[in-house]
Amino acid sequence: MRKSVGLLVGALLVAGLAMAAFANSESVTGQLIDLSCYAHDKSNTGNAHKDKGLICAQACAREGFAVGVLTPDGKVYQLVGALTANSNAKLVPHMAQTVTISGEVTEKDGRLTIAADDLR
Repeated sequence: MRKSVGLLVGALLVAGLAMAAFANSESVTGQLIDLSCYAHDKSNTGNAHKDKGLICAQACAREGFAVGVLTPDGKVYQLVGALTANSNAKLVPHMAQTVTISGEVTEKDGRLTIAADDLR
């Protein structure tokens, strides 16, 4: 029994270290975008979107839709974590602006995410 518990603890420790190895702390600079509208039309990177109004990006972010960072080289990072709390309250005023966000970057199934608490 003790041997089994020891093996289980060791396996969990190795798994935890492996997960940490896949998360890299990075700073990402780019434009804040509404990922929903961007998925429908890649030209929807500003605040105004085609046939949607002048503040579509802010309205969608305020509703809690996913927000991302579009880098100059075309990479898209979905924001997760404390920065997206309260229906993206910290992000709404900065939609369509260029920001720098530092946090843990992970990639799963070709999708990049960045977990962050604050932006510059």
